[in-house]
Amino acid sequence: MQNDSIKSKYNVIQVEKTTAPDGMLGENWYRYVIQKGNLTNSIMEGKKTGSLKSVTAHAKDVVETINSRNVKGGRK
Repeated sequence: MQNDSIKSKYNVIQVEKTTAPDGMLGENWYRYVIQKGNLTNSIMEGKKTGSLKSVTAHAKDVVETINSRNVKGGRK
């Protein structure tokens, strides 16, 4: 059984090679997916250029920022 703090945290659930967004150039695009706990209605996606390693690191930084803001916001 997961506790509430795990359920309320965002996590990177996928990073995969993809095509460039409309109007953008380049071939090194990755799509990342961030999800809150196991809630299927709380998913965010982004696209970024770079290597798999750099885009994964970026997605993890985004998750860390969101989770830290949620903790700070919840303590008011």
